[in-house]
Amino acid sequence: MFRQIAPRYDRMNHLLSLNIDRYWRWRTVRKMDFQPTRPVLDVCTGTGDLALSIARKVPHGVRVFGSDFCNAMLRIATDKNAEPEGPVKPVRFLEADAQALPFESDRFQYVTVAFGLRNVADTDRGLQEMTRVCAPGGHVVVLEFSKPRIPVLKQIYGFYFSHVLPRIGQWMARNNQSAYEYLPESVGHFPSGPDLLKHFTAAGLTDVRYTPLTLGVASIYIGRKPDS
Repeated sequence: MFRQIAPRYDRMNHLLSLNIDRYWRWRTVRKMDFQPTRPVLDVCTGTGDLALSIARKVPHGVRVFGSDFCNAMLRIATDKNAEPEGPVKPVRFLEADAQALPFESDRFQYVTVAFGLRNVADTDRGLQEMTRVCAPGGHVVVLEFSKPRIPVLKQIYGFYFSHVLPRIGQWMARNNQSAYEYLPESVGHFPSGPDLLKHFTAAGLTDVRYTPLTLGVASIYIGRKPDS
């Protein structure tokens, strides 16, 4: 499914979110206080937008990695990385399963994921792996869709997300696996707000918190790996 929608993935995301997804990633990067020490990892990186944004902000000498299980997405990310307006510090993209990351433990100062955690078959296993490769004192950061709680907005958003977005997305993406029907279904079944923070705590993270964005349509979740 992801391989089929890869060529139109970025355009569809920007269109269906009215370009607000760019702002959400910008806010996420601003939440991070990069140090000139350890590298950064973005899992489920897709076409690399968050990883490339991070690469533009990290101090000189800090390496940025982006991993994903879909090679078609990674090829697009790699092409972006080579563009003249790409980050000065190139990102190393590699194919990997978020449930079995090919990195040693305690390596990264930040381990991030944007709109990808809900696509991991086992959410807890994914968070445990992100926590494992995160360095003591480092942070796990998740940007993900959430469900608005304001009554009227909740109904309007629910109708758009469940009925309008899939029709537009499916028409433009032209894939045969109903990717944009999968999107609202995956968001509807995925924990958000305090419920997702419970999974952070279960993975061993502390100081967990979240920040709603755009009236709760998306949220940034942050947890800290305790010092050893």
